[in-house]
Amino acid sequence: MGLFDRLKRGKSGGARSASKEDSAYLALWTRTHVGVEAYVEPKTTVTDVTVVLIATDGEWTRRIVGERGASKLADELKIPVYDVRKTGYPQRMRDFDARQKILRRREADG
Repeated sequence: MGLFDRLKRGKSGGARSASKEDSAYLALWTRTHVGVEAYVEPKTTVTDVTVVLIATDGEWTRRIVGERGASKLADELKIPVYDVRKTGYPQRMRDFDARQKILRRREADG
């Protein structure tokens, strides 16, 4: 599949669903992390609907799931799902990113 095929598919009105690989990854990530919540991000000009899974400690992962995939995800994973446009991202996600930045800086400084 070429880049333009992927872009054309994204313009199909959100009909795309998460790939089997992404669905399996998200299910595994949810099982291996504590207190996971899903935050659905809107479709943009660049990507289809995405979901960010955020654990209690703030660790997170993001995948493209499409509109159908976002609602299906809530049913399959049995976790809370929020619309990021209404709730924003939780502070723990920003705190996690800040900690990771400090750790990378320390590692680079030796």
